[in-house]
Amino acid sequence: MVATKECDFDLAIIGSGGGAFAAAIRATNLGKSVLMVERSAVGGTCVNTGCVPSKALLAAAEARHVALDAAGRFPGISTFAEAVDMPGLIVGKRALVEGMRSEKYVDLIADYGWEVRHGTAAFAGTPEDPRLEITSSEGMRESVTAAHYLVATGSAPWDPPVPGLRETDYLTSTTAMELEEVPESLLVIGGGYVALEQAQLFARLGSKVTMLVRSRLASSEEPEVSLALMGVFTDEGIRVIRGATLASVGRDAQTGGVMAVAELAGGQENFRAARLLVATGRRAVTEGLNLDTVGVKTGDRGEVLVQKTLASTHPRIWAAGDVTGHREFVYVASAHGALAVENAFINAGREIDYRHLPRVAFTSPAVAAVGLTDQEAKGEGISCECRVLPLEYVPRALVNRDTRGFIKLVAENGSGRILGITAVGKEAGDIAAAGVYILEAGMSVEQVANLWSPYLTMAEGIKIAAQSYTTDISRLSCCAT
Repeated sequence: MVATKECDFDLAIIGSGGGAFAAAIRATNLGKSVLMVERSAVGGTCVNTGCVPSKALLAAAEARHVALDAAGRFPGISTFAEAVDMPGLIVGKRALVEGMRSEKYVDLIADYGWEVRHGTAAFAGTPEDPRLEITSSEGMRESVTAAHYLVATGSAPWDPPVPGLRETDYLTSTTAMELEEVPESLLVIGGGYVALEQAQLFARLGSKVTMLVRSRLASSEEPEVSLALMGVFTDEGIRVIRGATLASVGRDAQTGGVMAVAELAGGQENFRAARLLVATGRRAVTEGLNLDTVGVKTGDRGEVLVQKTLASTHPRIWAAGDVTGHREFVYVASAHGALAVENAFINAGREIDYRHLPRVAFTSPAVAAVGLTDQEAKGEGISCECRVLPLEYVPRALVNRDTRGFIKLVAENGSGRILGITAVGKEAGDIAAAGVYILEAGMSVEQVANLWSPYLTMAEGIKIAAQSYTTDISRLSCCAT
């Protein structure tokens, strides 16, 4: 592979996560020479500190919870669970991460043949003549030029400007994954996807968990989601304080833990816990990249400002993944990486389209959605009709002996076209995945109600929810829907 004339490489990528790898693979398949620069572990957030380790621990916590809960759900089953061996759990998690990092990332570099530099990269030169200055961990410096550059440096947990917080040994979604003991009590700040997963994870491992939430749980989703999760969390002993704003944090002199002061509707209240976990969002990792030197503009949280083509304000510099400030899912980053390369090298003119982007929180039961919420549809001036199907009408949920949750459809009045699907329940992510194809095809409630659907699957609930627009589902036979 030969680099573009007068440049060292066709594409230079800063970062090595999902977006970076998707871009490198697509570029090498196009016959382009690629350089990847990574200052830390190859693989980025998802495999090292995000999706993979967190979901591995969530699965372990789920197994323990099922063992403790099975006797109450399934007659004739007797199970028990002892205290968690947290060091052993972390060792297993690290082995999984290292294996996936090797097989799904490091080994692919050799397979495709692009070059890697381990070090810190920063832009230098001018907007007319940008280059990368790479400094290795040993202090060696190298200057590199490329026909195009891709910033794929991801994001990191954001800490709000709360007095005393930075002086407190607080946890983030990253550092919590390395704890080698289960905190006796845990105070979680935030009510989004990460906060929800972390709160339930540690509650199921044995912590007494309290959540301080500014508005409601999963506030960007349907209000029914918050209500369902409130019920689940209450049953599992998780205390949720809504309408709470963190005012200050300090050490608890009595216990050696933390004491947080929160502003509530009735005034201030003190909350004590052994550890504090902050999950209030993430910030793009762009500090030190010297983007302004080459004319690349960033936003209030450091994100690279991009067009729908993922081009930055510099025609040869692109961005992909969390660093753009767009939706923080690894499959978004991967789509970004491939799209940016095609636009850079073959002038594809493709634009990113989030209309049917699925979103999932891996709580138990899980939360998943695709398309518009009821409120979003109304905000776009669409007259819609909604149906909420409790899981007690879904045969698979009855068999699982777990009817916590629902499936909600948002459909356009008149045409019946389905605009959004939200689910809380076991395998909700698979329901959202099926919903992607329903929305992409522009299917109506009537069409879905008359489609084939395999019996005793959670996805069958989509069909039953569609039938509820015209049928009293309480009068349907469970085997003849």
